[in-house]
Amino acid sequence: MTIACQAKGGINLGQGVCDLPTPEPVARGAIRAIEDHIATYAHPMGIAELRQAVARKVETLYGVSYDPSSEVVITSGATGGFAASILALCEPGDEIILFEPYYGYHLNTVLSLGLVPVLVPLVPPTWQIEREALERAVTSKTRAIVICTPSNPGGKVLSEAERELLADFCQSHNLIAFCDEIYEHIVFDGKRHLPLQQLPQMRDRCVTLTGLSKTFSITGWRIGYLTTTAEAASRIAIAHDLLYVCAPTPLQLGSLAGMIETPRPYYDELSAMYQRKRDILCSALEDAGLRPYWPAGAYYVLADVRKLGCATSRQAAMKLLDEVGIAAISGTSFYQDPVGETMLRFCFAKPDDVLSDAAARLRRLA
Repeated sequence: MTIACQAKGGINLGQGVCDLPTPEPVARGAIRAIEDHIATYAHPMGIAELRQAVARKVETLYGVSYDPSSEVVITSGATGGFAASILALCEPGDEIILFEPYYGYHLNTVLSLGLVPVLVPLVPPTWQIEREALERAVTSKTRAIVICTPSNPGGKVLSEAERELLADFCQSHNLIAFCDEIYEHIVFDGKRHLPLQQLPQMRDRCVTLTGLSKTFSITGWRIGYLTTTAEAASRIAIAHDLLYVCAPTPLQLGSLAGMIETPRPYYDELSAMYQRKRDILCSALEDAGLRPYWPAGAYYVLADVRKLGCATSRQAAMKLLDEVGIAAISGTSFYQDPVGETMLRFCFAKPDDVLSDAAARLRRLA
């Protein structure tokens, strides 16, 4: 869709490229590292100072303590951390529970490493997690569950009750929880991000994956990190070294500068900024008759596009691009269930003027 959008000269609300400005401290930190010729391999677990900053942040925000020397790993993006974690901690043939709609990299990483995804469908608009559906999905081969909060593509944010439910479920079935929390600082309507690792019984079951791509608008830098037990971190660091060697050294230093120099209000303003962008896009989708499922976090929205009268979501995406010059992603990228054919995913990580132009174009459909 990105290629098709470029050919049409349209507005790309498909791929989550996040083309907002990089914060100045982050950019300056990377430039300093490059000018100082810091370009060699980093430690396999990441630059020590960055691991220390990560540990401080997790303890300050969530009250969970990790040893930066043995329980924090800097990764090539959160997706790279996820791949290394699956490779390190699971075996081919293991079953892993994923919620549907799912993030495509989660599903395809599981498949590419020879594991078996087991899907638990969630129903909009609340995407409520039910214990009965989880119990139907678990078998003697189940090794882990993937939890994405705030989620891509639905924007679901775990409630306190759901967090307790998932913790009890993981304990009952002796499961690893791979927790993708890359959108942790983008939550709306007064909601809070509730990490599973905060619960005492879950700290040693969680591999918590996040990063700085979304927080600092540096999706192309590929700087992620994870926190877990020392044993798991050691194995994951070896797998990550085999897959990627290390995350880019000067960009780790830029990220470190951002973590040290960025004041706390920045993170609150980040949520407020994206909530405003969400409102611009979702209001336009509603006016156009393309029913949006308003997200509680992250920067995507799924919308019911049956009004476009297309047999498939791919056809709907192309029709939208042809008629109003807006690119979106087919719902089948996130669903195996046929309901995916009724949806498109839109990304609102765009400058306000671009979003306003997109909103005006969408309203032409009304």
